[in-house]
Amino acid sequence: MLLSGCASVRYYGHVVHGEASLLLARRPIPEVLDDSRTPPALARRLALAEQARRFASARLDLPDNRSYTSYVALDRPYVAWNVFAAPRFSVEAVPQCFPIAGCVAYRGYFRESLARQRAESLRKRGLDVWVSPVPAYSTLGWFADPILSSMMRWDDDELAGTLFHELAHQQVYVKGDTAFNESFASFVEREGLREWRASRGLPPPDGRDQAIEHGFTARVLALRERLRRDYARPGDAEAMARRKQDDIVTFRHDYAAWRDRDFPGDHRYDAWVAAPINNARLLPFGLYDQWTGAFAALFAQVDRQWPAFYRAAAGIGQLPSAQRLAALQALAGKGADAGEAATTGSSG
Repeated sequence: MLLSGCASVRYYGHVVHGEASLLLARRPIPEVLDDSRTPPALARRLALAEQARRFASARLDLPDNRSYTSYVALDRPYVAWNVFAAPRFSVEAVPQCFPIAGCVAYRGYFRESLARQRAESLRKRGLDVWVSPVPAYSTLGWFADPILSSMMRWDDDELAGTLFHELAHQQVYVKGDTAFNESFASFVEREGLREWRASRGLPPPDGRDQAIEHGFTARVLALRERLRRDYARPGDAEAMARRKQDDIVTFRHDYAAWRDRDFPGDHRYDAWVAAPINNARLLPFGLYDQWTGAFAALFAQVDRQWPAFYRAAAGIGQLPSAQRLAALQALAGKGADAGEAATTGSSG
């Protein structure tokens, strides 16, 4: 910290203060449930979260610790804000590196004003910037993370799934490989949610929402790839800026055509598409599901046994980056082949 300058010292001081404030504000969930001042709607959600937390350890073999056994009522709508940055003519993130988490694509702030200040300083350097609100996060088991009031806006499935996702980060985490970490946690979230619903006598999650999410993500990733190719083409800054805007306009037209054709009447992503789009705003897409197919194939390989799955995933995570990438690509190929075989078989 001392070698990285006063600004870094101030940043880490802010993070320590923000985390400490959360930890000091924690209340055990049973205490909140026994409090007559707790609104009934909040009590119901916390009771459900408590059940999902026990299910995570008992049935999904996720860490059995004090994480997500307490509650914090925030004085703000989100717990933190992440600042993403990318060069004006590149879709690669300006990396942010930390002692424990390694290098990631963003820097988080507990105060929105500080996030906005950071974003403005990066913008003045000519970078594309995006500030994203954060309703939940994980300290990777270093602290007993609480359930936050910002998580209460979600429906029951998203609340339970988020607990599975964040606990998965405590189970397996590869320093500096965001796509691996988020894809792994997203797979645990989705499969865990399927098992959680089955344990409660509920059908699997509605596939329509997932299909819409995947379809939209695919189109954003296609835009990012078009931009990547156009930035690599010869031309001055004016030409690249013009191609950038043309690609974004084409994306908006393609999105509207896809929405009206495949999901008429569903406008959940309209506001995102209509808002200003830059390279930084595209960065989070793909991180959460790039390798979910690979992890699904790995889960099938170990006969859907959670302990064996975690050991196998941790083993891949310990490989050098090039070998880790090759292993994930091989698994993804097997998953795609299995999906194609299943589709072919069902149509005959």
